Parts: sequence; structure tokens; C-alpha cells
Amino acid sequence: MKKISIACVVDDDEIYTFSVKRIIAKADIAEKTIFFHNGKAALDYLVANMRNEDELPDLILLDLNMPVLDGWQFLDEFARLAPAFSKKITTYIVSSSIDEDDYERAKHIELVSDFIVKPLTVHNLHDILTNIHTA
Repeated sequence: MKKISIACVVDDDEIYTFSVKRIIAKADIAEKTIFFHNGKAALDYLVANMRNEDELPDLILLDLNMPVLDGWQFLDEFARLAPAFSKKITTYIVSSSIDEDDYERAKHIELVSDFIVKPLTVHNLHDILTNIHTA
């Protein structure tokens, strides 16, 4: 299956980001992966590259619990900005939360494709890639 150009991981857990970097490489789904430790850093990057399609991610894997700007706050801002981006960006929540309220809240956000409970697997990534290419 054809790889995406850029995957973006927004998560403050250094151990998780180390492991997910390896999982993404093993799944071979993206030409490039970029990492941000909080939602504000990710939003700043997206805004700076708003009109530069080659630098925008095709996929965002978003944690919920982070400092500075958490996943929910990121999604609020992202929803406001999304129409201005030069390409469609697929977003998945990837969280250790098993709170049913989080899952229900995510289901009602149009920009969220799905909610995956950590740990992320190669199989999850292949499913995501299939969904991106069939959307």
C-alpha cells in the first residue's frame, strides 16, 4: 500500500514517542514522521505551514493528556483552523485513557476518525493507512 508523506505524533511521553517511532518505521506507513510534545507546539507548526501542503501531515496521532495544550484543546483549535489548511489531515486519538466519557466525546468530533487505546500497533497503523486511502 502507498505510504503517506508525513505522520505527526503529538504526545508528551518520551518513552511512548521512542517506541511509536520504531512502530511507525516497522509499519512503513510514512515517508517522514514529526513529533511534538504538546498541542501548542503542534498547532504552531500547522499554522506556520498552513499553505505549504508539502509540510503538512497527512495523519495526526494525538494524545489527550499533555501539558500546555491538551488533546481536547488542540482539537478545538484544529477544528477552527482545519478549513484553511491546503490539504485534508486525518486525525486519530491515541490515548491510554479508558474513560468512556473520553471515547464518547471523541465520537462526536467530526475531525476525529477513531479512538485507539495505547499501545499503538503495526496492525493499527496498517488499518489507519487503509482508511486514509479509502476515504
